[in-house]
Amino acid sequence: MTSSDQTVLVEGTIEAVAVRVATSTVGRPGTGPNRVAVVCAKFNGGITARLLDGVLAGLEDSGVPSDTVAVAWVPGAFELPLAAQQVARSGRVDAVIALGAVIRGDTPHFDFVAGECAAGLQRVSLETGMPVVFGVLTTDTVDQALERAVEGPANKGYEAAITALEMTSLLDRLPVQGR
Repeated sequence: MTSSDQTVLVEGTIEAVAVRVATSTVGRPGTGPNRVAVVCAKFNGGITARLLDGVLAGLEDSGVPSDTVAVAWVPGAFELPLAAQQVARSGRVDAVIALGAVIRGDTPHFDFVAGECAAGLQRVSLETGMPVVFGVLTTDTVDQALERAVEGPANKGYEAAITALEMTSLLDRLPVQGR
């Protein structure tokens, strides 16, 4: 789901670029290690549970065995980065998916929680070199959050699962310093 048809990557673009450059690398979900951890916020749990269903469906559809998936529950979105960091540093997973729902209210709480959660998760990814996928909804209303947590591939959790697998595959293919 994108904001406009004009923002969708046109089919064939990646292949067209590949013939014009020395190297063009794309991750392919389902081709690499698939040990995945999901850190899921309990706050706004009616939304996050739907996102988690989407993650599990996306992983299943991609052939990831359920016995390679771990779920850790945290109180809210603000706590996601710390749990993601702990899991990423464990060496037991190949990717982390962070799920939360921060819905704007009448106070500036939204701005602090959403921004710090995003920055913290990015920091964990950059510090560990592991894909830490941002599956945190930041919406103005509950209805907007529910729209993003529908059943099927349009579910943002489903998209996060595919992103995690694609990034794991891509990082396996990219050059590493010292090689």
